Amino acid sequence: MTLDDRTPEPDRRRPEGWSARSPVPAAMLNPCLMALVIGRAASGYRRESNEVMPLALSFIVAPLILHRGTREALPTRITSHVATWISRQPSIRAGFPIRAAALVQPVREGIRFGVREGILEVDHNGLESRGPTRTTDEPALSELLSRSAFVGRWMTKVDRPSTVFTLFGVTV
Repeated sequence: MTLDDRTPEPDRRRPEGWSARSPVPAAMLNPCLMALVIGRAASGYRRESNEVMPLALSFIVAPLILHRGTREALPTRITSHVATWISRQPSIRAGFPIRAAALVQPVREGIRFGVREGILEVDHNGLESRGPTRTTDEPALSELLSRSAFVGRWMTKVDRPSTVFTLFGVTV
């Protein structure tokens, strides 16, 4: 309850019922897909840096990967500096904070699902993938997972997650 009006606040921890979600968002934002995308990014991060991926980066990975225009505009080499790339993508940067905010709850659901199902492991150091590493025959899913691994590797080139958040205009 809020102190001002004594009305109950919505429970933001509880996901919206699946029957109430429209089919496309339910498919694209389902917890299993989210866990796989985040897990593949964590695998890429681990492969490049030999460290676990900071948990906060999960909230950057999802909007980079799940938005087609952003995903298709990503560089092809991890040597491309994140700050340079985002400065050359003003339309992506302009919409990114809104997309990131809209994906907070699905990312949380995905992380919880991933931990529960053994796809992800979270500890005080960050997030690690424990999920499947094999590829899929589904081209759309294969692209999402491939680009997720790339983003994980690319994020190792930035010194702190807070720098990434600042570059993309995301505030906590």
